[in-house]
Amino acid sequence: MDHSPATTIYLALGANLGDRRGAIAQAVARLAPAVEVECVAALYETEPAYVLDQPRFLNTVLRGRTALGPGELLALLKQIEADLGRTATVRYGPRAIDLDIMLYGNERIDTAVLTVPHPRMAERPFVLVPLAEIAPDLVPPGWNVSVGALAAAVRGQGDVVRRYGELSDVERED
Repeated sequence: MDHSPATTIYLALGANLGDRRGAIAQAVARLAPAVEVECVAALYETEPAYVLDQPRFLNTVLRGRTALGPGELLALLKQIEADLGRTATVRYGPRAIDLDIMLYGNERIDTAVLTVPHPRMAERPFVLVPLAEIAPDLVPPGWNVSVGALAAAVRGQGDVVRRYGELSDVERED
């Protein structure tokens, strides 16, 4: 399937080891030129989800446009994670950087390696709160409620502790 012209995407970014802000800023910078970043939500400090005995995360969501297909985008995200020091650990455990495709246009994708919309997005305040900041009226494929409405109601895995600041508050790698 040809995904040109560019498709609107939403990516979740998070980190809880080392320089969390710096890792997220570097990940955003490394998306270029394959992803044109349109906007990035504020950074939020959040409780860990699922595996609770670990440091708090910084999380955000960005909206961008890409001509990459979903599989190519996933491969790019995995390469950026590796470049920034992510190693295989316990599922849901600590990580230097975590990059996930939340939405890829209006597509529903279900393969062995990629499910979009992200299957646990609706239960994760650490994704919904920043996503609602940049797209409150968005209704993902298969949902019957807006991101903003769900973000206002959901509690559970990865609750937001506080708004941490803007990504633009840090220098981006050139």
